[in-house]
Amino acid sequence: MKSPRTTKIALAIGAPVLALVAAFLITSLVLVLAGDDVGGVWSQILSLPTDRGYVNIINAATVYYLSAIAVAIGFKMNLFNIGVDGQYRVAAFTAAVVAGEGWLPGYFNTALAMVAAVLVGAAWAGIAGLLRVTRGVSEVISTIMLNSIATALVAYLLRKAAVDNSGSNITATKEVPEGSRVGGFSLFGDVPATVYGLVLLAVAVGFLYWFVINKTRFGFDLRATGASESAAVASGINVKKMIVISMLLSGGAAGLVGMPLLFGNDYAYGSTFQSGLGFAGIAIALLGRNHPVGIALGALLFAFLDEQSNPLQILLNVSPDIVKITQGTIVLTVVIAYEVVRRYGVRIEQRRVASALDDQPATTKEVSA
Repeated sequence: MKSPRTTKIALAIGAPVLALVAAFLITSLVLVLAGDDVGGVWSQILSLPTDRGYVNIINAATVYYLSAIAVAIGFKMNLFNIGVDGQYRVAAFTAAVVAGEGWLPGYFNTALAMVAAVLVGAAWAGIAGLLRVTRGVSEVISTIMLNSIATALVAYLLRKAAVDNSGSNITATKEVPEGSRVGGFSLFGDVPATVYGLVLLAVAVGFLYWFVINKTRFGFDLRATGASESAAVASGINVKKMIVISMLLSGGAAGLVGMPLLFGNDYAYGSTFQSGLGFAGIAIALLGRNHPVGIALGALLFAFLDEQSNPLQILLNVSPDIVKITQGTIVLTVVIAYEVVRRYGVRIEQRRVASALDDQPATTKEVSA
């Protein structure tokens, strides 16, 4: 008979595996119905990346990871912060403007811009938190609306803050001074592409998230409130305060999402700045079950699928958007898979307890004898 620990580990692994298998089958069915080469598509996606591909995967996963951590903070509190996409847009624009002015020398300027990004992201998410505790507005509704407002607001302000780039159709802020840019490091000597230096920021954020959630009183209060508000109130926890603080922390983390791109690749915020990162973070947080290691694996998986799908149009005349179907299916199936595995785990535990109770009388008799 398997030990409870082994069973728990097997169940934890089984849910994402089940979701991935379901996503594979559904995507294959879509390819068959479209008349595409199923074997060729999966052969390309599941092949080993190039050296440049490995670098691209790590860079993309870095950004995805920060986004998913921001979402996971809300999930731990049982808050659905859909507004990460808007929060990181506002924060990245603010950081680009601050850094572009070059008010401080070198990395002091970088640090100032990052602090500004965290504060703006937290403030934008705090609006939803305040609406929740003062007016009872669901954070789902308010953050969706704030996403639209953020997109329009940034587009308006970008036209005001944009500099004249002759010969370019891209609208962008001033570039970050060279001394404030965060250089990357090379994984392969013959590949010019480098891994973002701010990958270390993602590692630090992940560790801090794990430590605060699992090793501090605040983290315990947050998890307790997320599990049961009524029980939290009975134990003396100020639920409204926890909701606001959780949204502020989630928004602050969201403010860091665009920093690797801003200081390691784009060096300005413009009309081509990467979008959609907040929604990817929701999927990755769900896949990783809000655990920092699980989120890291989910971020690498999504980045891997993105990278490997790029040549599909050229090699097989298949749109790389097929990967979006795979990723979307993972999001749908992972929730179902976790519930199925949870129920199966409950049944196993019930059987184990029943078996232990059945053996108890016999043990008692042996002791008395």
